[in-house]
Amino acid sequence: MEGPQVLTGSARALLFFKPYGVLSQFTREADSRWRCLADFIAVPGVYAAGRLDADSEGLLLLTANGRLQQRLTDPAHAHWRRYWVQVEGEAAAQPEAIQRLARGVAVQGRLSLPARARPLDPAEIIAAQLPQRQPPIRQRQSLPTSWLELELREGRNRQVRRMTAAVGLPTLRLIRMGIDLMDGEAPLNLLGLEPGGWRQVSTAEDLRLQRLLGASRSASSRSASNRSALKLPTSNGSASNPPGSGQRRGRSAARD
Repeated sequence: MEGPQVLTGSARALLFFKPYGVLSQFTREADSRWRCLADFIAVPGVYAAGRLDADSEGLLLLTANGRLQQRLTDPAHAHWRRYWVQVEGEAAAQPEAIQRLARGVAVQGRLSLPARARPLDPAEIIAAQLPQRQPPIRQRQSLPTSWLELELREGRNRQVRRMTAAVGLPTLRLIRMGIDLMDGEAPLNLLGLEPGGWRQVSTAEDLRLQRLLGASRSASSRSASNRSALKLPTSNGSASNPPGSGQRRGRSAARD
């Protein structure tokens, strides 16, 4: 690995192909067998905008821009993330399982948000030239495996694995293939990256991320303006709550 490097561009962001067995953080955990991001990336001040489990692979976006990290991980914005999932069983032969994934399934007692789900054709897997996982997956010779594409707008703990298990298609391998910036253009993806490799975002990608932050700032300004408009002047010139709004005090003001 080369010495420390500095990112350019307003987004100060990079794309990393996280291999299997790597934590989505820069510090090792005591007594852990997993490696960490510091073993691959020598860029000071960057942090992952969203995580992948150590036993998952695929796209991580890392940035030194705190606003960008917050924007991409805030559940209110619900960015779609695309996963390719190798499962035990024939996904194409179980349309009801695919429909359940799309509608949402119970994960730890709470229904997942509606998702996008479809079986992947073997030709798509061949065309993608996915690298072999190291170490290889463990699979039972007596059972077939297949791939499906799953796109989610939320990132709960072990969510993909819990969802596929709930519909009878246990996950064997999980790769995040893309992150949708919700700007009408193609998602950020792994194109040109090998496991353990990273690259700075291109000029075009940097501009897209800048626009994303600009849209977020505009939305925040509109929200603040709307809140101000709800405050009505009283007879002494001070602001009051709108009629019927009630008054919330203490802890209740921050919680439903």
